[in-house]
Amino acid sequence: MSANEDQEMELEALRSIYEGDESFRELSPVSFQYRIGENGDPKAFLIEISWTETYPQTPPIISMNAFFNNTISSAVKQSILAKLQEAVEIHLGTAMTYTLFEYAKDNKEQFMENHHPINSTIPISSIISVETPNTAPSSKKKDKKEQLSKAQKRKLADKTDHKGQLPRGWNWVDVVKKTETAISASGTNCVLL
Repeated sequence: MSANEDQEMELEALRSIYEGDESFRELSPVSFQYRIGENGDPKAFLIEISWTETYPQTPPIISMNAFFNNTISSAVKQSILAKLQEAVEIHLGTAMTYTLFEYAKDNKEQFMENHHPINSTIPISSIISVETPNTAPSSKKKDKKEQLSKAQKRKLADKTDHKGQLPRGWNWVDVVKKTETAISASGTNCVLL
């Protein structure tokens, strides 16, 4: 059989074996990913296997460069890849993608025994410095300026012109309302012109 026929047969076998398996992903007919471990597991990792043109007579390309593995140190990644390469040499000349994925699943704990998650983000506590307020009384007290919300600032800007001045007659409605209220409270009938 030629390499292409071997690859076609292995591709069909992988599709039938991993049908419905959420951990398996076919990136292309010659490239596959498998997540070892459950989602949320700090020791889970992702293996990517890509076939060369002459695979399985030549070794596949095994990678752990996926973003999923960004919390795994490069030393642990290199260790896993070295152990997988040993398995590749044993199975060279045969369909081995399934075998490599299963080997990784069976040896997950051993592969990840030296794993200590790397945080790719900086903890907030190291960014923010907390200072205790000075408890000594200060002789000068600063007057705090009233802080306005965005909505309050927008409303104020809508009332004023480009110089920040209120337009002429902006409060006339209030004067009329107060006059009407005062007149109706006194009980006299007046006509306003």
